[in-house]
This record gives sequence, C-alpha cells and structure tokens, in this order.
Amino acid sequence: MASLTPPQSPPKWTHTAKEILDLTKEQIEKHKVAEDKVAALPPSECSFESVFVPLARAETEFDVITDPLAFYQNVSPSKELRDASNDSEALVRDYGVESSMRLDVFKAKQAAEKNIKDSGVKLNPEEERLVEKMILDGKRAGLALPEKEREELMKLQKEVSQASLEFSKNFNEEKAVITFTAEELEGVPADVVSGYTKRTDESGKEVFDVTYKTPDIFPIFKFAQNPETRRRAFEGYEDRLQINTPILDRILELRRKIAALLGYDTWADYRTEVKMVKNAKGVIDFLTDLETKLRPVGLKEREILLDMKKEELEQKGLPFDGEFYIWDYRYYDRKYIEKSLDLDDMLVKEYFPVAVVVPAILSIYQNLLGVKFVEHKGETWHPEVQQFSVWEKDAKDESGFVGYCYLDLFPRESKYSHAAVWGLLPGYARPDGKRSYPLAAMVANLAKPTPSKPALMRHDDVVTFFHEMGHVFHGLLSRTQFGRFHGTRVARDFVEAPSQMLENWCWEPKVLERMSSHYETQKPLSSELIEKIVKSRYVNVGLFYLRQLFFANYDINVHTAQESEDYTALWNTLREKISLVKGGKHTAGQGTFGHIAGGYDAGYYGYTYSLVFAADMYATVFKPDPLDPARGKLYRDKILLPGGSREDIDSLKDFLGRPPNSEAFIEEIFGTEGKKASNL
Repeated sequence: MASLTPPQSPPKWTHTAKEILDLTKEQIEKHKVAEDKVAALPPSECSFESVFVPLARAETEFDVITDPLAFYQNVSPSKELRDASNDSEALVRDYGVESSMRLDVFKAKQAAEKNIKDSGVKLNPEEERLVEKMILDGKRAGLALPEKEREELMKLQKEVSQASLEFSKNFNEEKAVITFTAEELEGVPADVVSGYTKRTDESGKEVFDVTYKTPDIFPIFKFAQNPETRRRAFEGYEDRLQINTPILDRILELRRKIAALLGYDTWADYRTEVKMVKNAKGVIDFLTDLETKLRPVGLKEREILLDMKKEELEQKGLPFDGEFYIWDYRYYDRKYIEKSLDLDDMLVKEYFPVAVVVPAILSIYQNLLGVKFVEHKGETWHPEVQQFSVWEKDAKDESGFVGYCYLDLFPRESKYSHAAVWGLLPGYARPDGKRSYPLAAMVANLAKPTPSKPALMRHDDVVTFFHEMGHVFHGLLSRTQFGRFHGTRVARDFVEAPSQMLENWCWEPKVLERMSSHYETQKPLSSELIEKIVKSRYVNVGLFYLRQLFFANYDINVHTAQESEDYTALWNTLREKISLVKGGKHTAGQGTFGHIAGGYDAGYYGYTYSLVFAADMYATVFKPDPLDPARGKLYRDKILLPGGSREDIDSLKDFLGRPPNSEAFIEEIFGTEGKKASNL
C-alpha cells in the first residue's frame, strides 16, 4: 500500500504572503470571466450544459484554490501569512457578495431553468438539485429586488462579512494571560501547573502566567479549590474578547437590515429557510419543549451540587451565601462524579496518552469504514502536522485512492484555539470524467507533554477527537458529482449529527478498552473504571443540556429581536435564568461566542437538534455491534456518500429504514440510565 502513488498531489504549503493575495485576485478574475460568459448568452441558448455546469465548475475551481489560502490564518506560525490569509478571505467574501448579486447571471439561470422544463430534458437527481439550489441562491441574494435595494443589500452584505472576519480574527490573535500564585492554584494538578509559565513578579513573589487556551484554563475551572481563583479565572476567560462586543452589536444590526430588505420577518427566518427546521418558530418550539423537560432534572442536580458546596465551605470555615455560581459548576460537577462514582478525571487521563489514542481511533475508523491511512511525508504549514493519504483498504492501484487527511493536533501561539475540521478540498467529477479528490484537515489543541508525563488526553478530549474525526470521514468518503454538495455541505442543523452519533463509541466498554493504555503500565482501563466512565455520561445531564440551551436561546433571541438591546446584560440574565447558575459581575461572554459570527448564526440550536438524529441512528443501527464493518458500510453508503446531494431527511430515512424520531434521544436523556444517574 505504501508503494501506491496517489493520482493527485497534495497542495503546496509554501506560499508567500504576496502569492496568497496574487492567487486570490487571479481566481476572482477567472471566476468573473466564467460568469461573464454565462451572462452573455442569449436566453434561447441557456441550458443545463451552458449555464449550470460552467457555473458549478467555476465555483468549485474557485474554492479549490481560495479555501486553502484562507486556512493559513488559522494555523500558520507566520503573522505575515496569517494577515495575508485574512486579507485573502476578506477579498473572497467581498467578491462573493458581488457575485451573488449579479442579476445578469441570475437571468441566465432563470432562462436555463425555463428551457429545461419546456424541452423536457431529463436530469439526474443531483443535477435537478443543482438547478433548484442555484435558483434559490439568487432569490435569497435579493435578485428579485429593484436595483436601489440590491445596491443597498450588497453594501450591507460586505459590511457584515468584514465585521464577521474581524470578530474571528480577534479569536486567533488573543494572547492574554491571567496570573496566579502557587497558593491560589491549590488543587490544580501538578502536571498542569508545571506547564504554566513561571516567573518572579515585581514584588519578588513567584507567580504563574496562565493563558486562556483550553488545556491551561479548564483545569482551573475544574480543580482550583479557592472559589476566588475560579471566579477570577472564569470572569477573565469570559471577558477576554471584550474587543468583539461592539463588532457583534454591528453584525446584529446589519443582519436585521438585510433580513428586512429581503422580506423576511427576522434574520433567523432567513437563515433557517434552507435548514431541516425550516423557520425560527420551529427552533423556538424545539428549545422551549426541551427546556420544559430538562428544567426539573437540572433543578434537582443543582440542589445536590449546592449541598456539596455548603458542606465543603463549612468544613473549611468559609461563609456560604446559598448561591450556586457559574464558576462553581465545573468544579462541583467533577467532585460529584468523583464522590458518587469514585471517578478521578486525572486518573482516567493517565490511560489516554495521545501517542496511543490517536492511532487507536484512526484504526477503529479504518476498520469500521473499510479504509487505510498511509503516512505521507510532504510539505505542510508546520513541522508538527501529520499528513496521510487515504485509500480503500484493499486498494491495488490508484483507483482505490480516497483523498488526503491532515492532523494538526497541538497548541501553539496564534493557532486556532479549539477543535475543528476544514474540508479544504471537495471531491467532484472533473470535466474529463476523472475525479478530483478531497482533503480534510483537523485542527485540535491536545495537551503537550510535561517534564514528568507524556501528552495525555482527558476522556472529554477523546470524545472531541472521535467527534472531529467523524467530520474528517464525512469529508473523505462522500462521493458527489458536484463540489458544492460534497461531504459536510449538508444542512447546518444536520452537519453535526453523524459526528455526534460517533461519540457513542467513546462510551462503549470494548472500544474504551481498545483505545486505552496507561502511560506507565501499558494496561488498558479496568472494567471497573470503564463502568464508572459509562455511568458518568448521564450525571448532571440536565445542567449540561440547559447550558447548551442557554447558548441556543441567546443565539435565536438576538436573531429574532426587532430592536438592538444591551447584549451583555442579555447574556448574563439569560444564562442565569436558563442554566440555573448565578453570575457575578456582568461579563461580555458574547464576545467569545465564536459560532455567532462564524456561520452558526441562528443555528446553535442545531447541536441539540441534530442530537435527536444522532441518537436515533446509533440506537437503530450501531448499538447491537458498534464495530461491525457491515454496519459501517451501510453508514458510509447511506449517510456519508451522498453528502448534500439529496435532502438530509431522505438520507436518514434510507439509513434507518423509516422516518427518524426522538424516542432514542428521550430514552438517552431521561430513560433508565439517565434517571438513575440523576438520582445518584
């Protein structure tokens, strides 16, 4: 297999800042030429082949060059390249607005659609979908509006695009630290503290600088015994992107104006029209119903954690004011799990060395989905990045090639700070009949080794990694005719469902045993520890989902409101009301809500909405034997392969053998195990 040569070379990653901008401008010009050609056609010559095919091809060829260039801003160690990448994306976004507003191209599409109907030409289902979606693009871009309104719309779209870009850039460039003494960090594991930057302050005292990156700050939320330390850490973390609050104010104002111009009641109605849920009312109904079910469970859990807090403070001789604060949540949630299940998060972590878990997860996916990863030594954007060519497991020649996968797993300065997957290249049918192959890149921030221990993963990290690899395989194993339907280019409220379904593997005893190996003894997790981990899944599930509902409600609230308001006050009051935790000073947490500017606007509900489908898929097909390659093949063929080339509900029906329902999700959250865990 290692001797096989991929039929397509991986892209280069040695661009200069000048090349990034030159290539972007060149692609914009090429795309314009393609659109000009279509726009110049007389209506009688507009057809599927003369209009929709060249437009789809031009769109894909544009993305294939510009998407990797825009990716540099998230991963490049060079500020010059990151800035050029950011500028490149700004050019692409601006041009995207212009392109979407071309009335002459829209008229050619309308003429082609009419000619296709009148002539009775038979298109295949994916071609029909291409026509339908391209026509809808024009309507949603406001091309049915008079010229004056169209010009106003274009101006607003460009403004919102630039503001969103600035919002995201501030995330990647954030480098703040918060300083604590060793005494203030009491309770935080020594191997975590050893990774902090130690220095002597102006008073001669030894202190530790802690970044707001996940591996640094989250252990303080979970382990710092001093509530004042947790409060300072939490408030600093929430306020770290105050710079984004006026930007978000502007984004929301612009979105309200755009929705009104396009004739939608709210921005949320505009955004949900092309999703499974279809409108804002559907979102609000879903969230209201789920909150009603979760609230009694959350209140009961809160009482248990509050009692634990009271007991601990009394033992320490500290005052107790009867309140359960947001900075208490992760700390007492952990303590409760340790107490009720005798489960130590830091002990579990010792069984998940990165060097063992990553290959084990890749191996599980390869066996389940019938593919093979071959490490590929080539140029990347950073020496730590792993590059793989991916093949069908029984590949004999280049016809078994699937695509490329990159893993960029460890934190570094100015790198994207969470975990996410970028589909840098789509797969599609080329004009010569051959395929162009996909490339998916996963960016994560796993803990690095410390002087005393190798790089270790919390169980949470393992779940996240498994989830993100689900997106990687959606990007690799989709096989569509057109690039615009490839892989994860499905409805935004379905895109998480496949990966959420795959998280279930991280709670399956035989899978946990297979991917664990203590960093000293090399022994897998014991059956006793595995049982505790599995039980912990449903502990405080009410409070966990109420926190998710807070984010979703904030998102839908600001996108259905007709007027501007104090968004910081709303953030804090809504969190207190829905999450059942009290805040301290009002923090500008909305500045850290990356989803709201990064494509999930009026869409955060989708994380929970898609969980309903994820639970149904897992319970119906995989639960009896999660590692069975025959079930993996069914999943690959019915869910991954079609990508967005058909309605997601049709893919689900095909996979399940019936329409989806919420029974498995309700059983998972409120069923026997869920209730038992909540009453521990």
